Amino acid sequence: MVDWFDRAQELEQRQRDQAIKAQLQQPRPVGPSLTLCQDCDNEIPPARQALGGMTRCVPCQTDHEQSKR
Repeated sequence: MVDWFDRAQELEQRQRDQAIKAQLQQPRPVGPSLTLCQDCDNEIPPARQALGGMTRCVPCQTDHEQSKR
């Protein structure tokens, strides 16, 4: 017998799967990363540069993404 807790878990899992799928469908930056952030001129950490196509440091990227909302 399925109870409300099972249904809630299934709904949560479906929503999580949809959110992950939406993130994976967004275009990823490509090409070489910058060594300095385009907004604040601070160094972009080497681990972040290794991802490819990075143009901002983490704090500036966070601000940029929040301003798009």
